[in-house]
Amino acid sequence: MTQPSQPARSADVVVIGGGIHGSSAALYLAQRGLSVIVLEKDSVGRHASGVNAGGVRRLGRHLAEVPIAVRSRRIWATVADFLGDDCGFEVAPQMRLARSEEHLVAMRARVAEMQALGYHHEVMIGTNQIREYIHSLSDEVVGAVACLDDGFAQPYQTTFAIHRKARALGARFHEGVRALGLTREAGGDWRVATAEGDFTAPRVLLAGGLWSGEISATLGEPVPIIPFAPMMLVTTRLPPFCNAVVGAAGVPLSFKQMPNGTVVIGGGRPGRPDAATNRAETTFHPLRLSAQTCISLFPIMAEASVVRTWAGLEAEMPDQIPVVGPSLRHEGLYYAFGFSGHGFQLGLGMGEIMAELIATGATDVDLAPFSIGRFTGGAPAY
Repeated sequence: MTQPSQPARSADVVVIGGGIHGSSAALYLAQRGLSVIVLEKDSVGRHASGVNAGGVRRLGRHLAEVPIAVRSRRIWATVADFLGDDCGFEVAPQMRLARSEEHLVAMRARVAEMQALGYHHEVMIGTNQIREYIHSLSDEVVGAVACLDDGFAQPYQTTFAIHRKARALGARFHEGVRALGLTREAGGDWRVATAEGDFTAPRVLLAGGLWSGEISATLGEPVPIIPFAPMMLVTTRLPPFCNAVVGAAGVPLSFKQMPNGTVVIGGGRPGRPDAATNRAETTFHPLRLSAQTCISLFPIMAEASVVRTWAGLEAEMPDQIPVVGPSLRHEGLYYAFGFSGHGFQLGLGMGEIMAELIATGATDVDLAPFSIGRFTGGAPAY
């Protein structure tokens, strides 16, 4: 195999990880005129970015994530023009069903808190309005909190559309190339070691999902990553009955009916992750619980059969929000990982933010809640 010339191994930025966040950052960096190399140990979209539920969701976000989710939603509105691919994006209500007055009280408090902060995309809706979108609904549902202009998209299609756009703008992707370690050279450049040779750049973005913690730990910034294998299932086709992406208070659930009539069910019930072997195994007891939840909420689901199931590999953080921003120990090193099963919608906005931060040294988004310092302590050493 012919080895690339030395210039091909150098760039303004090396991005480690070719999922939606790494690919999106590469796109926006290239759009700003920076040269970018992306190192992906498997293939683009192989893990969490390609196998998630595809929710384009602002509803129920951690308050620190809300500005990023709002920014991302603006990009999603023109995604077909931006990427030259509609990514399967469809506008649809996202709603979280309540089955008790206690749930409703908590939802009303959340909406009031959001409104006090100047956000008005979350609203309370009653059962009559819910039934406009869901025609087979259990009587135990007493209301919901909703974002009526959220939506969903196709994860694999979206990640590859971002990848294609980034390549068209000049980003260079090396798939099947695993970053083995990072060292800082005397001149200030980072050297990324791989089995295929070294790559160099003055700036590095670590966006390698579940495997990012292995590298950050070698640089003195360990994080308590939890391997997580969110599971999904798809059913046989049913008559159209649901035009919303649905969750429910008190149970893990993401539920939507696709245009072809199949129903896609996820929401975070875990399988068995094995980062060492690159595999995630589905476990049937949790899937059975998901099926029972669906039947209890949507009686028509008793007629459905499961067609297929799968699980992905994801990095979960103890506080359920990602690690995003600059290293606190090393100049020119940046992080974007640990999205804990809900990073898909954020991908485009986060890529834009990280490119802005890496290219200019600043961003107008408050990234302090996502700092790696919440696990390692300290302040920037440079």
